[in-house]
Amino acid sequence: MIAYLDGKLAYKSPAFVHMDVNGIGYEVQISLNTYSRIQALESCKLLTYLQIKEDAHTLYGFFEETERSLFLLLLSVSGVGASTARMMLSSLQPEDIQRAIMMENEKMLEGVKGIGAKTAKRIILELKDKIKKQKDTGSLQLSAALNNTIHEDALNALVTLGIARNMADTAIQRVMKNEPTLQNLEELIKKALKSL
Repeated sequence: MIAYLDGKLAYKSPAFVHMDVNGIGYEVQISLNTYSRIQALESCKLLTYLQIKEDAHTLYGFFEETERSLFLLLLSVSGVGASTARMMLSSLQPEDIQRAIMMENEKMLEGVKGIGAKTAKRIILELKDKIKKQKDTGSLQLSAALNNTIHEDALNALVTLGIARNMADTAIQRVMKNEPTLQNLEELIKKALKSL
């Protein structure tokens, strides 16, 4: 996984940037939130998340760890893809999204293009406890990144084995719900396979 990129901004737009890192140009998808922070800069460091799908490898960039952590949390919600998570982070500040989830403010989330009532309810239901717990322990960034990495790694492994992505995702979520402290990737994959 690419953790971050540090280089020159060769091209900037509100949706993506081309980042020149030692002569290699990376196309990085960004939110409006990140764009507003980098638009006056010539070079910068962007924290990244690499999403690997069967048909594309997409790199997402974030100016701050708070935004990246929230993006990863949003991806963990069934029915929320990377484009929806990016749309949320373009429409609202990360702190506003966290506050909306904590206060169960469905209307605020529904104000984002592409988020309906069902999705807003699901986001609140699946993330409220995670955000509250992480705010209490002060480990929002680390925990979100760790859980998402093990979840993503297990999901990629199961998809590689030929299991449908949605079935694999459901199985992994079932195992992680039953054993929230499980951090062993191999164990998670085995248990997810058994539950299919």
